[in-house]
Amino acid sequence: MKVVCNGEEYEVVVEKKKTNKNIYLRIKEDYRIVITCGPFTTEEEIKNVLIRNEDNIIRMILKNKRRRERASSFYLLGKKYEVVSTDSCDIMLGKEKVFLNPNFDLDKWKKKQALALFQEHLEKAYQNFSRKIPKPTLRLRKMKTRWGVCNTKTHVITLNTELITYDIGCLDYVIYHELSHLVEANHSKKFWQVVEENCKDYKKYRDMLDD
Repeated sequence: MKVVCNGEEYEVVVEKKKTNKNIYLRIKEDYRIVITCGPFTTEEEIKNVLIRNEDNIIRMILKNKRRRERASSFYLLGKKYEVVSTDSCDIMLGKEKVFLNPNFDLDKWKKKQALALFQEHLEKAYQNFSRKIPKPTLRLRKMKTRWGVCNTKTHVITLNTELITYDIGCLDYVIYHELSHLVEANHSKKFWQVVEENCKDYKKYRDMLDD
C-alpha cells in the first residue's frame, strides 16, 4: 500500500498482530509508514486512520528528514560547518568549515569536548537552582531517544553527548530539566513549574530539541 502526503508518495507497511486491539502508527527512519493493528482490521479502516492522521504523518516525516540532515552534517554549539574531507589532520575547525578525516572517531571527540563544558554548566545550574536538592553526579552517553536521564535514587544525571551540537541554551534547559526531577520525579504540572522557575525560556529550547 502507498499513500500520498504533502505531494509525496510513501510506502505503508501493515503489521497485523493477534494481541493488538487498537491501530498504532509510526514513521520509520526511511520514511515508511508502519501501521500495527489487529488481525481483522480492514484496509478501509487503515485508510481512514491515514486520512485522519495526515497532518501528524507530515509533521513526523519532516521531523525525520530534519534529523537525518542534521546527522549528515557537522554542528557544534548550534553552528553548522561545511565538512571538508582531508587526510592531513584528524579534525580542524575553521570559521565556516571543519576539516575532517573520514576515519576520525567523531563520537569520541564530541564526548571529550562535552565533558568539561557539561560539567561546568551542571555545576552552575546546581548552584543557581531555586530549590534545595542533592548534589548530582554527571555521566555522558550518546543516546538515541533521550537528551538526559536523572536517577533520583543515586542522583546521577546522564546527558546525551549530542547536546554538544546544539545551542548552549538547549544544554542548560536539559540540565535544569533533569535537576527538576530531583524535586518532582514525574512530568506533572508541578514539575514543569520547577523547570520554569529555573529556565524561563524552556519551551523555546524544548521545541529546538524536538525539531
